[in-house]
Order: sequence, then structure tokens, then C-alpha cells
Amino acid sequence: MKFSISKFKFFKSKVYLAFLLLFSVFIIGILGFRYISEFSWFEAIYMTVITVTTVGFGEVQPLDDASRMFTVFLILISVAVYLYAVSIFTEYIANGEIFKRLNQKSVEKKIKALNNHTIIVGYGRNGKQAAQKLEHSSRQYLIIEQSQELVNHIIEEGMLCLQGDATEDAVLEMAAIERAHSIILALPSDADNLFVSISAKQQNPNVLIISRASSESSLRKLKIVGVDNVIMPDKIGGDHMASLVVSPDLIEFIDKLSLDGDCDTNLRELSIEGTLKKFENKSIKDLDIRKKTGCSVIGLKTTNGEYTVNPDPNMELDLGVRIIVLGNPSQIEKLEKYF
Repeated sequence: MKFSISKFKFFKSKVYLAFLLLFSVFIIGILGFRYISEFSWFEAIYMTVITVTTVGFGEVQPLDDASRMFTVFLILISVAVYLYAVSIFTEYIANGEIFKRLNQKSVEKKIKALNNHTIIVGYGRNGKQAAQKLEHSSRQYLIIEQSQELVNHIIEEGMLCLQGDATEDAVLEMAAIERAHSIILALPSDADNLFVSISAKQQNPNVLIISRASSESSLRKLKIVGVDNVIMPDKIGGDHMASLVVSPDLIEFIDKLSLDGDCDTNLRELSIEGTLKKFENKSIKDLDIRKKTGCSVIGLKTTNGEYTVNPDPNMELDLGVRIIVLGNPSQIEKLEKYF
């Protein structure tokens, strides 16, 4: 689903103008026959309709010279207005604006149903990978993309998409940024990512922002404006390749860890809130994860953002604490069933 905001507004204004001109012709005709020809209101409406539509019925009564001149004038302006209106409607249909409007309504309806969703800005290599991961995890998301070619491809893939410039506040508003859980900035320009992050924080101070960056200076600036996580793809790629030289077996093992469930070893995250709120102020041991599911607790993130690797089983759990567990697909399935 897509739409071009500026183009749609342009066509919309022209269609409104065409309707206004048609309505004006009828009003001029009715008033003219009423006061120039001194017809009754009903006769004036009748004469206007048969004159404007050129159906060829006879006059309700003979016309004087002034009425004939007015009739000629009315026929000429009505023909001109009809030709203009037909050209506008033809262009509207030929450009697919009617279908775009229907698609826009469909997009707006789906966006209204979104809550706690993720917005992906930019559908390049990083944006595409993010969409695939969210799709696999059954997370609600929508994409904002400017390129018409990419938008067409996204639509063919059945994904929800807004066509527009995310640096414009109106586009973020349409993407329901105020209800979004997170926004992923995958634009190629660091400056654009910085600008969008500022706009996003203004509209939703609690939104989680994850942005890509190309340089160290951009990383610092993005952090200053409130971006929660900054990813530098080139740096990560270089570090990973060097690590394969230094510790190949360790890196290969880490690469096999998966969030998706397709590999033999998977990672999952539990948050002490919602259904797990009953474990607040209790210990990791009280969760009894190992016995119930076979998964192992390998890490913990506290409410102040600190990580603990291989936490003590007797560590108490506060509300908002996140626990990272490791297990095979069947164990992860049990984990999701119990927790």
C-alpha cells in the first residue's frame, strides 16, 4: 500500500475544483432563468438541467432576446466546464489516483490498528534484513520508503508501507509514531538518520530508536540526541572478520546461536513484567527454568541497563529485569509454553 502525499493533494484539489465549477454552472443557470426570464424556481431548475445537459427538450415558455443570450452563455460555459471536468477525471483514473486513494484508506485503517509496533525507515540492505527478522518474529511493523521502485517491491511482498520522506513530521505521524514501540533508522545518510531521530523523540519520547551510522562522529551525535542503539555495519563486519582469525572456533559457535529457531541453539529473552510479574522480588532459582524447560539462564539485564553474565541463582528479580536464556528449539518451545 502506498501513496504520494503531495501528488494526491494536487489531484484532490483539481477534482474539488471541477466539482465546484459544475455546481457553480447549475447555480448560475437557476438564478439566471429565475430573474432574467422570470421563471418559477421549478421552471428555472428544469431549464437549467435541459440546457446544461443539452438533452434537447423544449422550453417551458418562449424566450425573449435576453433569455436567449443567457441560454447561449450558459451552454458555452457548461460545455467548457464539462470538458475540463472530463479531462480531470480521465487523468485521475489514468494515473490510478482512485486506486491509490483506496489503497491509502486501507493503509490508514491498518495503521490505526497498530500498537507497540516498529517503524523501519529506509528499505536498503539493512532495512530489508530488519523487516525479515521482524516478520519471522511475528512483530508488527511498517516501512517508510521514498523510492517508487522499492515501494512497488514492498507491496508485492505483502508488507505494510508508506511512501514518503520520514524527515517530514507528517509522515511519522501517519506511521503512528506516538504509539510505536521502536523505530529502526536504516537510511544511507547519517544526517537524515539524525534528523529523523530528533523528530521521533519529539513526537514520542519513550520510543526505542535504533540507527545505523557510517562514522564515529555520527555515532556520538546520534547518542547525544537520544538514540538508544547505534549500529555501524562496516565496523561490525571488519571486527567479525578479524575475530574469525583470532578465535575462529569461538566465533563460529557464537554464529550458530540463533533467535529464530532454525538452528540447534537458540536465545530467548524473558522480562519480569506481565505474566512474570508474580516473580518480582523472588530469585532466578524460583523461576525454575532449567527444570521446567531445560533452558539455561546465561545473562541478566538490570533496570539500570547493567548486564550480568552467568548470574547467581539467588539473585533477586526486580520489575523490568530482563533474563537471557539459552536452549535448543524444543527447549525454547517449552519455555514459551510455560512463560
